[in-house]
Amino acid sequence: MYNKIVEYAANTLGISADEIDRDTTFKSLGLDSLDIVEMIEDLENELDVEINLENQDITTIGELADYIEDQLN
Repeated sequence: MYNKIVEYAANTLGISADEIDRDTTFKSLGLDSLDIVEMIEDLENELDVEINLENQDITTIGELADYIEDQLN
């Protein structure tokens, strides 16, 4: 899951995946709340899973990957 999210973020932002690690924050990538919503919608469609971050404090790529993996299990 982590690799899928890194790939998505790198492709969307036009940066190298090497610039992203588990502790990379969405803010450090220049993603605003709308960008994050769009990313979540794309991931939901690709993975056929519902991702509800309303009550979650997820700020990093690694936290998002862990959360999605939990939802899939």
